[in-house]
Amino acid sequence: MKEAMLYESMGSGSVKCNLCGRRCIIPEGKTGFCRVRRNVGGKLYSLVYSKVCSVACDPIEKKPLFHYNPGASVLSIATIGCNFRCLFCDNWVISQEEEIYGRELPPEKIVELALKNDCQGISYTYTEPTIFFEYAYDTAKIAKSKGLFNTFVTNGYMTPEAVDTIAPYLDAATVDFKCSANPEAYKTLSSVFDVQPIFDCLLELKRKGVFIEVTNLLIPGIDGWERDLENLAKWIVENLGPETPFHILRFHPDYKLYDRSSTPSYMLKKAYEISRNSGLKHVYVGNAPELRLENTYCPQCGQLLIERYGFQVLAYNITEDLKCPKCGYSVNVRGKFWAGGGWLRDIL
Repeated sequence: MKEAMLYESMGSGSVKCNLCGRRCIIPEGKTGFCRVRRNVGGKLYSLVYSKVCSVACDPIEKKPLFHYNPGASVLSIATIGCNFRCLFCDNWVISQEEEIYGRELPPEKIVELALKNDCQGISYTYTEPTIFFEYAYDTAKIAKSKGLFNTFVTNGYMTPEAVDTIAPYLDAATVDFKCSANPEAYKTLSSVFDVQPIFDCLLELKRKGVFIEVTNLLIPGIDGWERDLENLAKWIVENLGPETPFHILRFHPDYKLYDRSSTPSYMLKKAYEISRNSGLKHVYVGNAPELRLENTYCPQCGQLLIERYGFQVLAYNITEDLKCPKCGYSVNVRGKFWAGGGWLRDIL
């Protein structure tokens, strides 16, 4: 076990975890909501440090990160556990697992694997990286020293303290919303009773200079979804900026949520229109290749800048100083294009 970061003693043997927005108060011998942080003798410990349950080389577009080092390959890692209980989780086999298991891979080994497999960065993903924060922190610190970048794929429930701690080593983050932040949907479908910590996390990520892309899983059957989506899109425009990449994702029935159909194409198209009309300049639709709404265009002149299909970059047409070659508009892309990267494979 590894002693946890970001906790405090509450007296009588209990501790308070300040890593995620739940801020669990954990009695002696018990674990927090995430099931992977335990109070042992008045100290909080991570039970999953260096215990990897998933590791692979992914295209960065899979995260999805469309505007950060396009075409790059990232070593993706995860441990078991999550601080949400999403009934629709497509990674539920590892996120909702209660038994602690995983292959022992210390931070140094993860960085070594990334370099050996010609990855440009490391992504902490598949399950919620907040719950294996100490492992991610130690790995990210070493990775940064070796010239690799680090990205989180997160549900956004990190506390501002957690963001402040990881920010010196975290380059980019994909923050995943469900149902356009509808509070009732979060309660009934994810066992999350307050969505405000997600917005607080986003504001802190922006303050710390972490590159942000936002996703929004659109689940059918939520009353008032158009209003919720418009409110979310406008909040992003006003607080993160209109050029923040925004990914609308199609829902597929999984785990315990089989009473809903996949998100229909007409709903995805409507969501795209609402997001664009709300002021967002880079809107994408994922898990729906038939719609062909994954390309990046210049917000000023409409020039095709990045052509994609699924996780593949088919064409890249942005200058080295990250401008539109036709009109000179500065495009919200960070890093560079990695031609020939972005291939998907298991490495162990």
